[in-house]
Amino acid sequence: MLPPWPGEAVTLDGTVTYVRRTPARSPDAEPALYVHGLGGSGTNWTDLAYLLADRLDGEAIDLPGFGRSDPATNYSVGAIAERVVRWIEHSGRGPVHLFGNSLGGAVTVRVAGTRPDLVRTLTLISPAMPFMDPRRSVQSRLLPLLLIPRAERLAARRLATIAPEELAKQVIDACFANPSVLPEERIAEAVEEVRRRYETPWYVDAYIRTLRGLVGSFLRSYLPGRDSMWRIAERITAPTLVVTGRQDRLVDVRVAPAVARLIPDSRLLVLDQVGHVAQMERPDLVARAVLAMLDEAAQKDATASIIRQPAAPPEVTTPAPAARAAAT
Repeated sequence: MLPPWPGEAVTLDGTVTYVRRTPARSPDAEPALYVHGLGGSGTNWTDLAYLLADRLDGEAIDLPGFGRSDPATNYSVGAIAERVVRWIEHSGRGPVHLFGNSLGGAVTVRVAGTRPDLVRTLTLISPAMPFMDPRRSVQSRLLPLLLIPRAERLAARRLATIAPEELAKQVIDACFANPSVLPEERIAEAVEEVRRRYETPWYVDAYIRTLRGLVGSFLRSYLPGRDSMWRIAERITAPTLVVTGRQDRLVDVRVAPAVARLIPDSRLLVLDQVGHVAQMERPDLVARAVLAMLDEAAQKDATASIIRQPAAPPEVTTPAPAARAAAT
């Protein structure tokens, strides 16, 4: 098993953004950016980024308040999407092949729908778009907590009573359809990630406020206006792959097909016996689907390039002197 890819802390607009880089194995590789879900980090993309490194030069960003990145003052989906936009602009690598899982899916939908100039293709894995029936989601159990003033303090006290090993197990059980397939190395990494959260003073605050921001985006999506996540998805022009696990317990499994129907140039992959993090549970299948989309998009670009080429001017034949005389 590969260890997490090395990363770098970059100061951007006065705060630290941590980015892990997966070196490309081809000089022709194109830039890619991976965006994790709620409570995750750039390590969620270790295996998929490796499988795609022949075609993609990958970066995995830690969102504000998660992983090794600094906290933010605004945790709305719009503010997080603007952070991703700022990183793409700062890195000078755009347009990129953009990937998003869960919360990262909602964020990258917003990026692709509002800044199409920065996105070559879009891959959404269990995107946390507005749930059709929140009662079907494990995360719905957290919704009452969001109504409590200073809920982060209550959550922090509860967190302090759970051993890192137990919390890591709970997260894995919620995210994977079959946790037994997870290698021991990945379980150890998950425990270490949880320990780091315990040592990060702003983690619980970032988690609660980000969840509030996500739920707020859901509520606005059912009101008229251009800020609706569904309306933004309709504006996406990039070739898009939407992936979902049939056993996803965090996002309603009906969301992914609804997203795929809205995006004009999209394809849908539903994986059986897979949960919320298909890029971690079955990175091989996700990689195959991504490569197929990249091939299709490249072929379309090549065809469009041929069509755009100007037609050759008509050949003009000058008659010989004798022919001109005869014609006269």
